[in-house]
Amino acid sequence: MKRVRKKKHDQEMLDEYDFSSGVRGKYAKRYKQGSNVIVLDPDVAKVFPDKKSVNQSLRALAKIIHSQEQKA
Repeated sequence: MKRVRKKKHDQEMLDEYDFSSGVRGKYAKRYKQGSNVIVLDPDVAKVFPDKKSVNQSLRALAKIIHSQEQKA
């Protein structure tokens, strides 16, 4: 019996992975609109547990930076 050799990329997928109930293109519309994915370090993620708190903090920081630039 001839042994069938899997391609390199096929070897990364384990038999335990089950995508039968997956939804194709679930996030395609949101991705198409554009997004930036940033991974926070664990210590930072403890302080900013959700996107709302991250965005509020960054907006406040941006306002401070902008006001400092205007003074210079």
